[in-house]
Amino acid sequence: MDKNNFRRFFGATLTVLGIIVVLFACVAFLSDAKPLMGMSITKWESLAPFIVGLVFLGSGVSLINNS
Repeated sequence: MDKNNFRRFFGATLTVLGIIVVLFACVAFLSDAKPLMGMSITKWESLAPFIVGLVFLGSGVSLINNS
């Protein structure tokens, strides 16, 4: 696989993963500490997956733009 094709594939993968994690964090934030997928997540605990999702999303978009 060519270097640019690999960067685009990896960037797209990171972008999709980032979107999924950000959406999970938003749903966890709105659930108000009710069990979500077997986990009880408070509003402050949902901040960590939101930040990780934003990092994945930003790095994925950056990889796609730079290749």
